[in-house]
Amino acid sequence: MDKFNKVLKELIQFRDERDWKQFHDSKNLALAISIEAAELNEIFLWKTGDEVENINKDRLKEELSDILSYAFLLAEKHNLDVFDIVSEKIQKNALKYPVDKAKGTAKKYNEL
Repeated sequence: MDKFNKVLKELIQFRDERDWKQFHDSKNLALAISIEAAELNEIFLWKTGDEVENINKDRLKEELSDILSYAFLLAEKHNLDVFDIVSEKIQKNALKYPVDKAKGTAKKYNEL
């Protein structure tokens, strides 16, 4: 938790030093996540087989960092604890994807 709080503090300081909070409304943060996710997808575009697992790790780190940064800022804006919301989602998914039906399949919950 200390590492997360340190990173969040650094993100907020970085943002505030540049007076960017004015641009970080919920819509723009959500759009930024989507745009950065598209850039992450670009890393894998047209790759097959082993190429998919042997992508440029530095580029992967850059794009994941952007996505996580905007996600953390959006969660902070709405006073959401990222660990709590992920844990809650895991519990919901456990009900939608019971082990006895979902194990070993990529089917969506409504197809199990």
